[in-house]
Amino acid sequence: MTTLSQGLSWIDLRFQGRSNVIAAAIAESASGVAIIDPGPTSCLETLELGLQARGIRWPDVRHILLTHIHLDHAGASGTIVREHPHVTVAVHERGARHMIDPTRLLDSATRLYGDQMDRLWGEFAPVPTNRLVSLAGGERFEAGGRIFNVAYTPGHASHHVSFFDASSGVAFVGDTAGVCVDGGYVLAPTPPPDVDLELWATSLETILAWSPSTLFLTHFGPSMRVRDHCAELSDHLRQAAERVRASLGEPGTDEERSVRFEAWLRQELQRHMNDSRVQEYIVAAAFRYLWIGLARYWRKKLSLS
Repeated sequence: MTTLSQGLSWIDLRFQGRSNVIAAAIAESASGVAIIDPGPTSCLETLELGLQARGIRWPDVRHILLTHIHLDHAGASGTIVREHPHVTVAVHERGARHMIDPTRLLDSATRLYGDQMDRLWGEFAPVPTNRLVSLAGGERFEAGGRIFNVAYTPGHASHHVSFFDASSGVAFVGDTAGVCVDGGYVLAPTPPPDVDLELWATSLETILAWSPSTLFLTHFGPSMRVRDHCAELSDHLRQAAERVRASLGEPGTDEERSVRFEAWLRQELQRHMNDSRVQEYIVAAAFRYLWIGLARYWRKKLSLS
């Protein structure tokens, strides 16, 4: 567990045995503990060990705050609540119904991950309605001994929110501020189904309006270069989107187009880092799916078949 600020820390969940892929943030005080994005159930044992190392027991945990419901962020929530039914889960109102009944979410994920679902993510159990708090954005939510400002920050996902702790200056931004390991390349994660470039740009402005001193990324950890980080994300998202838009007019199948995009993106990252670090990015945001999300965006926007 690594300290962010007084009462704020984070745990590397060692997803698929790798460091620097998924981080869960912890807010703790005498009044209780909140976990921000607990990660998938496949990493639950690592999360528990990290809490124990901090002297935190499950009865101390009062809240789970979800930036969004994708399996790598929210997957363990239902399992935790089933085993510790005093825990409350806060999530955007568009994601709440999928936490109550994850059937459609899991069907969609299975179309992407196939028979790798259990190996990658483990169980995604439902959360009872009476243990959910639905957020719209604009709230001030008390958890972990502090008051979090909540903002609706879509673009990566239509049900994405971010949380800002003004007392520490840390903004917990899920995937809205991208994937970035150790201050390196800022990658835009663009999986299907609801990437929206215009909304994403607005969400980054919303986060910057908080004037945070630190962005906390689920993939991976803190970034103190707040404005430069967001500018780099915007630039890299634009480059990737233009590349995908151009590819839609190229010959070949979608599979061939996505393979070419994946090769281009890998080369882009190799210009900035070694192959081991590139692999951390690939595990955090599977490149094969990033073309699909942007292609879906362009086809909807441009009414392409």
